[in-house]
Amino acid sequence: MPSRTDILARLRENDPARLEEFRKHADDVRRRNVGDDVHLRGLLEISNHCRRSCRYCGLRADNTDLTRYRMTKEEILAGAARAVQFGYGTVVLQSGEDPHITADGMAEVIRAIRSDERTSSLAITLSLGERSEDELAQWRDAGADRYLLRFETSNRRLYRKIHPPRSAEATDRMELLAVLRRLGYEVGTGVMVGIPGQTFDDLADDIETFARLQPDMIGLGPYLPHPETPLGREATTPGEEQPANDELTTRKMLALTRLACPKANIPSTTALATLNPADAYQTGLQWGANVIMPNVTPPNYRALYEIYPHKSDSQESAEEFHDTWIRRITATGRTIGIGRGDSPSYIRRTLMSTEVVQ
Repeated sequence: MPSRTDILARLRENDPARLEEFRKHADDVRRRNVGDDVHLRGLLEISNHCRRSCRYCGLRADNTDLTRYRMTKEEILAGAARAVQFGYGTVVLQSGEDPHITADGMAEVIRAIRSDERTSSLAITLSLGERSEDELAQWRDAGADRYLLRFETSNRRLYRKIHPPRSAEATDRMELLAVLRRLGYEVGTGVMVGIPGQTFDDLADDIETFARLQPDMIGLGPYLPHPETPLGREATTPGEEQPANDELTTRKMLALTRLACPKANIPSTTALATLNPADAYQTGLQWGANVIMPNVTPPNYRALYEIYPHKSDSQESAEEFHDTWIRRITATGRTIGIGRGDSPSYIRRTLMSTEVVQ
């Protein structure tokens, strides 16, 4: 784990030779801890309804220009089956914080995926926003394996600015992450890079928070402004302490995250690829990532899941994405992961829990 001085120095580094040395170090740590497999997760965006009014997100409740949708149980099952056809070991069910996705309704969907012989082997990841402990427990009991809840920034003041609470009784995402771990989920979190008002010290705090939490999955990407949001309409003036929301800064954060959490599963994200559709997924893999999440959402819904505009996967078909990335991954000498691809940290924690029980 780098010292805070080293973290800040690497975040500010611009010398090509030193950056390449940094990249190689992170890539070596990745290789020694999670191997050369690149795990592919089928992403299914099941609803773009959201009750929140986050100031950066195109799905925010106040965006009345967005056409809303919810996938039916049958459509979700078909999407999960499609993920299996492509050889993916995980399906990720993602949505806005939709109040119509109820505890009972989602439990029914999870049990249906578990009981269908086509999809029963899939790991099921949920990314459905802030939920009560009872809901999370019900979904875990129904067969969900993983939960992704990004804390977005460790700066509480900045977090509240971009992510206002639904009510006077604000939820603490750090506490929810602890609840998820206690319930036995494989736990994922993450941050945005280059949020207006963010500093390099904030990013260093994010890395130190990852090191303390040791999540099983960590997703991070650049802040991408959406024109129909308050934050997207604000004019910002970059300063010396304002990190850029660019590809290089995001790569540096990927590498530092790998050094802080050697055994975590870390995706090369769609947000990163949106900045450079030609090869950003690939360069993310070279800077410490070991996961890619191909989008298997039906095309008629995919363009409507617009957290930020011009997503790199909004036009490409699932078949095109799959074929392209199988070729690109194998061309780099990496291999396609087989099976669920649970994180080594989660496997170790589960084995330790089993030994304690015995």
